[in-house]
Amino acid sequence: MTTMDRLVGAGVARIDGPAKVRGTAPYAYEQDPGEPICHVAVVQSTVNRGRISRLDPSRAEAMPGVLAVLTPANAPRLGHGLASDLPVLQSLDVHYQGQIVAVVVAETSEIARAAVGAVAVEYSAQGPDVVLSAERPDLYAPDKLMAGFETDSVIGDVDGALASAAVTVDATYSTPTQHNNPIEMHTSMARWDGDRLTMWDANQGPHTIVNDLVAAFELERDQVRVISPYVGGAFGSKAFTHPNQIVAAMAARVVGRTVVFELSRQQMFSLVGHRTPTIQRVRLGADADGRLTAISHEVVEHTSRINEFAEQTATPTRVLYAAPHRRTTHRLARLDVPPPTIMRAPGETPGMFALESAMDELAHQLGLDPVELRIRNEPARDPERDLPWSSRNLVACLRTGAERFGWAGRDLAPGVRADGRWLIGTGVAAATYPTRRRRAECRITGHGDGRWTVEIDGSDIGTGAWTALTQVAADALGVGLDAVELRIGDSALPFAGGAGGSTGMTSWGSAIVLTARDVRRELDEKHGGVLPPRGIVVKGGVPGESPHASDWSMHAFGAHFVEVRVDRDTGEVRLPRATSVYAAGTIVNARTARSQFLGGFSMGVSMALHEESVADARLGHYVNHDLAGYHIATNADIGELDVHWLEEDDPYVNELGMKGIGEIGITGAAAAVANAYWHATGLRVRDLPITPDKYFRELGAG
Repeated sequence: MTTMDRLVGAGVARIDGPAKVRGTAPYAYEQDPGEPICHVAVVQSTVNRGRISRLDPSRAEAMPGVLAVLTPANAPRLGHGLASDLPVLQSLDVHYQGQIVAVVVAETSEIARAAVGAVAVEYSAQGPDVVLSAERPDLYAPDKLMAGFETDSVIGDVDGALASAAVTVDATYSTPTQHNNPIEMHTSMARWDGDRLTMWDANQGPHTIVNDLVAAFELERDQVRVISPYVGGAFGSKAFTHPNQIVAAMAARVVGRTVVFELSRQQMFSLVGHRTPTIQRVRLGADADGRLTAISHEVVEHTSRINEFAEQTATPTRVLYAAPHRRTTHRLARLDVPPPTIMRAPGETPGMFALESAMDELAHQLGLDPVELRIRNEPARDPERDLPWSSRNLVACLRTGAERFGWAGRDLAPGVRADGRWLIGTGVAAATYPTRRRRAECRITGHGDGRWTVEIDGSDIGTGAWTALTQVAADALGVGLDAVELRIGDSALPFAGGAGGSTGMTSWGSAIVLTARDVRRELDEKHGGVLPPRGIVVKGGVPGESPHASDWSMHAFGAHFVEVRVDRDTGEVRLPRATSVYAAGTIVNARTARSQFLGGFSMGVSMALHEESVADARLGHYVNHDLAGYHIATNADIGELDVHWLEEDDPYVNELGMKGIGEIGITGAAAAVANAYWHATGLRVRDLPITPDKYFRELGAG
């Protein structure tokens, strides 16, 4: 195959597209186990903290079509060591509102849901504690942050540098609780064949789910198979095991039949995690020319009482800009809330909103163009780890984006441009996300007729992995797309970590490339370079992180430029256009990559203008727990998006120079919108989302 014929980089149409359009691609709820399916519905706690004092399932058990009602009194005992909220029905204790306290199994979903209302439950409860505050006396420092990051980092004399700085910013920014809302709700279908469990499930990595099912039901790994070839979105909520998988397996074992448990949209707000709210104090010190002398980023966020989840919110501040004195800290409050989880670019997403908003405020105080401010503070090396960059093209992204957007000549003054009722402003923010690789195994089978089967337990959660992995495999084997059959989404296949942390393609693609090299080596050494009639089978993979990870700092970068219009009479915000430029290594599929960049940025706009889960401090629940009350961006909210990426060759990150693109699109996007809003109105909203009421609040405060 010649260079001109390379498939990596081409905008190949989705291989799975026709099946999805025709409705023949089976998702978890649509699997056919070959027998009638019964249905699960759950009774959820109405208090946040306490203990069940009475639970009577007798009326529900007597209803026609009800097969079983499971409670803490009769539910199968689960194995020890399960994390968080997975020990379902193992105790009478209640730790958050929405916790599962009983499970109904019935012949139909209608009967199951009706029976839920017939289960009588009473509680001995305490008042809920669900409000996060930076002044709480019970804040504590976790031992580690998610993904193994250090809780705090301090270099130099930050307070001294801030005190002596020519110009300073000291501002507090907050982001609310947000909930992952993929199109497909979490669904688990379970069947036992003797002591073997098969589960068709909506998740981001079957092997992850297998581990918890093995522990819960005290099985061997070869007794559990999890299948998830098609997943209708996730944004992190399907990365880990949640109560739905445990409940489905438990119910199937009790009734001896295949059962399915599909969460309702409302249940998604209590049973599968959320993005923690944050309170972030950012202090910047700079000299008169705008060169940073000090950065301090202090974060307060919440976790649940039954599981510690410490989001790494300030970690992008550790790498983005140069400053000799720097500090980042994280503190947690244990509240009566469901366990938080990851949501697209956890940490970087809220953290970049605060940092990039503060940089915009600093630029205004200096009377300096915000693009120029960022360029002046470009670090030659990773400022935290003192390592060289494997590649870093943030400055090129800023300059290219400014040119494409038409940034030149921008008036620095806020609130001075209008078109009738519409106030017009533009804003910019940087983007960054770390590049990692995880352990992954692969099996490649060459058939005598020239066809190749490539097997790896990756997951396509809508990102295009079916297509991109096939492109990688075809190029690595030197054949056309039609010669490759890809098999993914099944724990019976060779191990691979889940889709998350922008590590899917970097890990799975690397495993395929290295295994294909082993295939070529075996063909050359044993078969004269020709595929034998009986075929060959080769197993390979990658052991984990890149061998260069300890010597180089590896990150993707980008820049967002946004125009917003704000109605001076109503406070309505419109986003007519935006430009995003990325430096993210090798782009495997131009078409699906653009889709990922568009989706990430659109989710950032949604964060900036709409998304907020509102907790009732008195009753303890999320009051807007559906898509009628929890607003997300729709087509009407997104204007013309110009997406561009730079050619970037990074030989250190992995075998194909990929950096992962699922998350960098959202990082910094909310800040770019907020900065453009300030430029349009002269009003600085530091607590997301930027809703019309805050326009009038800030006008009144001014």
